[in-house]
Amino acid sequence: MSELVTIRREGAVERITLARPDKKNALTTAMYQRMIEAISLAQTDSSCGAILIEGSGGSFTAGNDIADFLSHAGQGGFAALDFVRAIARCELPLVAAVEGVAVGIGTTMLFHCDLVYAAPSAFFRMPFVDLGLVPEAAASLLVPARVGRVTASELLLLGESFDAERARDLGIINDIVPAASLSAHAMQRATALAAKPRMAVHLTRKLLRGDEEAILARIEDEARIFTERLQSPEARQAMTAFMTKSK
Repeated sequence: MSELVTIRREGAVERITLARPDKKNALTTAMYQRMIEAISLAQTDSSCGAILIEGSGGSFTAGNDIADFLSHAGQGGFAALDFVRAIARCELPLVAAVEGVAVGIGTTMLFHCDLVYAAPSAFFRMPFVDLGLVPEAAASLLVPARVGRVTASELLLLGESFDAERARDLGIINDIVPAASLSAHAMQRATALAAKPRMAVHLTRKLLRGDEEAILARIEDEARIFTERLQSPEARQAMTAFMTKSK
C-alpha cells in the first residue's frame, strides 16, 4: 500500500503525494501510516525545512475510505486520528496544494497547514453531520476561530461544499493558482519557507498557531465523541447509505 503515498525529498522539502487517483485519493489506514512515518522522519532530519502535501490525478483527497475506516473501527484506535495528532504537533512548516475534491479530513487538515494553495477546480466539504458523526482534527475549534461562528455553523452543520473562491474569501486558502502550475507554485513556496532561519520560523509558527494544548485537547474531545458516534445506529445507517450510493 505504500505506493499509494509517494514520499520524496526535493532539496529541503519533504514532498508527500497521495497517489490513489482512481479513488480520488481516498485515505486508507496504510496511507495514513505512511504519511505519519514521513512526517516523523522529516522532523528528525535537520536538512528538512518544510513539508508539502498534495494529491495526484486532479484530486486532493475524498477523505476517508469509509469501508477501510469501518473495518479498523474496532481495533482500539484509528490511524486517521494518529495522523491528525501528527500534523497538529508537526514542528515543520506545512504547505498544501489542493486540486479537485478536498472532503472531510481533506478540508480539516488544511487548518493545520501554514500555507494552502488551490486550483480553480478545488472544492471543499466537511460532511461529518451527514454521516452521523462530529468534526475531527479540532475543526470545532479551528474553523470558528478562522471564519467566525456563524459561518462555521454553516460549514459544519449543513456540510455543503464550497469552492476555491469562497475558501480564499474565508481565509482557508492563501491563493488560487492555475492547475497547470499549482504543484510548482506550492513547491516554490515550501522551498522559500525551508530557506528561512529555522528557529525563527519555528517560534513564529508557535505564536501564530496559538495554544497547542487546547488544540490537542479538542482533538481528543472530538475523537471520544466521534468514536461513540461510530457505534450509533444513526451513523451506521448514514455510512451504509453513503457506501451504497458510491458504488
